[in-house]
Amino acid sequence: MKDSTTTDWNLLLSTKGSVKKLNKFAVGANSSKEVATSFASADKAKEFRNLVRNHGTTYARRLTRKALRYRGLMK
Repeated sequence: MKDSTTTDWNLLLSTKGSVKKLNKFAVGANSSKEVATSFASADKAKEFRNLVRNHGTTYARRLTRKALRYRGLMK
């Protein structure tokens, strides 16, 4: 069941480029605005903006680190 607070991490982490972008966001090298504008796919950008809108930037960074570590993608 998908509700307004569920994030589609499979969509966000589907390519190597987006993993790199989210990795930089997770460690604080990129801002949320930079990441949202850098996504080419409208679906990815929308999903990321919803993540930040629902949880705020600080908690979104924490959730991103958690998702990356869970999948073994965190550098």
